Amino acid sequence: MKSHQLSFGEIIIIKPNLAEVIINDEVLMDIKMVDEYHAFLLTHLEAPFSLLVNKKFSYAYTFEAQKTIATLKEIKAMAVVVEGFNAKVSTNFLISINKEHKWNIKTFRLRSEALEWLENED
Repeated sequence: MKSHQLSFGEIIIIKPNLAEVIINDEVLMDIKMVDEYHAFLLTHLEAPFSLLVNKKFSYAYTFEAQKTIATLKEIKAMAVVVEGFNAKVSTNFLISINKEHKWNIKTFRLRSEALEWLENED
């Protein structure tokens, strides 16, 4: 596993087609950060790829970022680890405003369960 620091957080390459994303505490993800995120994924992962989004910190998105955060066609599946009620609610909201994209996404309380689900999506 190789860890990469970006302006908004950390991306850990678990496998050539699987990465864990950890956004730093109190970040406001904007479109510039989303562009950085997408560029990183496209240059460091083999498509199609899956993402483990670990919401261990509290952060937010601008509306524009919410609408573009996971629109890459190369994303096959996303598992989101949500530890608290607020993280779960904000994740469900993000999914609902992007329902037209028909994401293959699921939330989990445990990282191990999220990884297992992603492995089975291969």
